[in-house]
Amino acid sequence: MDKKKVNEIINKLSKAEHDYYVMNKPTMSDAEYDKLYNQLKSIEEANPGTTESSDNSAVWVTKDSLLSVCTFLKTDSSLSFDYLVSISAVDYIEYFEVVYHLVSIQHNHSSIIKTKCWGREHLEVDSIIHLWQGADFQEREIYDLMGIQFTNHPNLKRLMLWEGFPGNPQRKDYLEAPR
Repeated sequence: MDKKKVNEIINKLSKAEHDYYVMNKPTMSDAEYDKLYNQLKSIEEANPGTTESSDNSAVWVTKDSLLSVCTFLKTDSSLSFDYLVSISAVDYIEYFEVVYHLVSIQHNHSSIIKTKCWGREHLEVDSIIHLWQGADFQEREIYDLMGIQFTNHPNLKRLMLWEGFPGNPQRKDYLEAPR
């Protein structure tokens, strides 16, 4: 791919795609650079309007598009993200972020997908348990400790704490009841 063609492609990208492409270039070989660029481009082509932003470590997708993006990442033969390494959640006070670490064993590449849940009450994200069975306990742990509901999870109940436990102890606003 010549530089003129690359510059034409970069000029047609959304800001999020452009940032991801430019920020990854200095630390990668041309082959790795093109591979990551194509991954991001394929996500946006398959699911238009789903990418909120990106940087050299992750891609943020809208909460409503998370399930379709994950389905695409697993089923697209050029990506084949067949292994879910982990799911975690981070409390940033204004919003929660749910983080998915994915790996393609076949293609030997990985990706981090993040989505934001704004607010403190009634937080919901689509469950991905039907795509990766390893999501079961991880989604339950996040539900238990952070209070994020996973829609369509077949067995969403507390994993570490007992039913009726007041609150979610991993949240930054959690205060232990006085004894």
